[in-house]
Amino acid sequence: MAFSVPGYSPSFKKPPKTLRLRRKRVRSLGADLSPRERPEPVPRRAALAAGLPLRPFPAAAGRGGGGPGTAGRNPFACLDNRPRSPAEPSEVLPSDQQQAPGPFSDSNQENDLVWEEKFSERTAVTELLQPSHRSFSESDIPSSQSTELPADWSIKTRLLFTSSRPFSWADQLKAQEEAQGVVQHCRAKEVTLPQSIQDPKHSTELRCAFQQSLIYWLHPAFSWLPLFPRIGADRKMSGRTGPWFDDETLQHFLMSDWSVSFTSLYNLMKTKLCPYFYICTYQFTVLFRAAGLAGSDVITALISPTTRGIREAMKNEGIEFSLPLIRESGHEKKKTSGRRLGHGEEQAVSDEDEEESFSWLEEMGVQDKIKKPDILSIKLRKEKQEVQMDHRAESVVLVKGTNTFTLLNFLINCKSLIATSGPQAGLPPTLLSPVAFRGATMQMLKARSINVKTQALSGYKDQFSLEITGPVMPHSLHSVTTLLTSSQSGSFSAGLHTHEPTTVFNICPPMDQVLDKETLRGELTNCGLPPKTLDQLSQTPVLGKSSLRNVEMSDYVYNWRS
Repeated sequence: MAFSVPGYSPSFKKPPKTLRLRRKRVRSLGADLSPRERPEPVPRRAALAAGLPLRPFPAAAGRGGGGPGTAGRNPFACLDNRPRSPAEPSEVLPSDQQQAPGPFSDSNQENDLVWEEKFSERTAVTELLQPSHRSFSESDIPSSQSTELPADWSIKTRLLFTSSRPFSWADQLKAQEEAQGVVQHCRAKEVTLPQSIQDPKHSTELRCAFQQSLIYWLHPAFSWLPLFPRIGADRKMSGRTGPWFDDETLQHFLMSDWSVSFTSLYNLMKTKLCPYFYICTYQFTVLFRAAGLAGSDVITALISPTTRGIREAMKNEGIEFSLPLIRESGHEKKKTSGRRLGHGEEQAVSDEDEEESFSWLEEMGVQDKIKKPDILSIKLRKEKQEVQMDHRAESVVLVKGTNTFTLLNFLINCKSLIATSGPQAGLPPTLLSPVAFRGATMQMLKARSINVKTQALSGYKDQFSLEITGPVMPHSLHSVTTLLTSSQSGSFSAGLHTHEPTTVFNICPPMDQVLDKETLRGELTNCGLPPKTLDQLSQTPVLGKSSLRNVEMSDYVYNWRS
């Protein structure tokens, strides 16, 4: 007795037929050829051309009990898991008629071992430690190839170096080596290493220089509270608030000390005894650079990201600044004046912009037929555009020359510089510097070496890595990579994790005149940076709105990608 089931179609009896037909179409491409006549898949052809050893296909070894050359049947080809005779009818879906095998179908899965052998040595450790960057692949073309890296003005939060040579020399420094590294840093001693160090673990000079490259200076400093990064750090700081949270008197003392440290840093930079420093607030980050760095002949300050409120407050204080990534309508304005315009002046400027915008209508003779927007509509549209770029890279602000001193006073007196609620309430911004300054605390970047086993065709291979965490500033990045060039014999890879709000600091500031770089560099001799690092940071930035993400050195030549 047959039961009537609603929605049941008698013609839809055996759904696996559709899947079986799709599978047959995939295999039919090589069905007419004998096993020896079938062309090699693309990955195997590439490996044979390169002279790499290949493992035989599992099918050739008689997988599933088949003889030589007999491909093993996929047990998931149909749901009922039994072979069908060719006489059985098959139903074809319209989309199946256009189905073609993809480059990564299951028939080529075994060939991927060649790809894994080629790149596993480079990516296994980074994948194990779960970095945020992508590893190199055949489709990734390095941005450049050179014996020197470009200057990267962003702050890195984590560096992960991998090499075929161990990093054990970076572990467990002796007390004398640690002390010597601190002295070398304080005296800005230049260390010259040979091109290749045969026994890095017993090289005292290398180990002292490594200690020297990890030192930076911080204010304020609280051992129980992470002070970098500050943007988006409320979750990490939750439950770690200090005694100043509800104490206005203590907040006043903290801010007073911070103002003294900030002023000390600025004076050091102005006299070219400090190359650069960062101010990290809970809303934005500021980079101050001395004259002669990044291709500029004057002191510069970059602020990112900004909001319309901050920019309006800077205008009210008379600070002249520019928006390097924004072109204002009508024409490109190099500077935004800090002088407040009266109502009549604003009206005149608006009228002038309007005439420039619609002058082409008069040339066509249709000015009377087109309804022009009124001044209020134009003003609202401009304000909307300004608000839309808030908190984005395009909102970066550039301040130059004597206006940086006005910016100093503005930041000291800016009430919105400190959070009024949340875990960061009452906490002054973080000051980061490569050299000592008044009220600063010496800090060390954290470094540890890791040894793991990676799987390859020839078995397991040793893979060595060195991880450095903390606020890695540009001078530290250059110093560490220079040391690794000698210790790893010119061969290593690196994944660089960037504090994203600082990426835009790599833009090239507009140049007003041709610079005498030799003279400017000579004036920075006592800024506390080694000559090679100073040479790199004096170059005009080339990374734009991006930053270094992956670096690979091979035979003492850098390949880098941003």
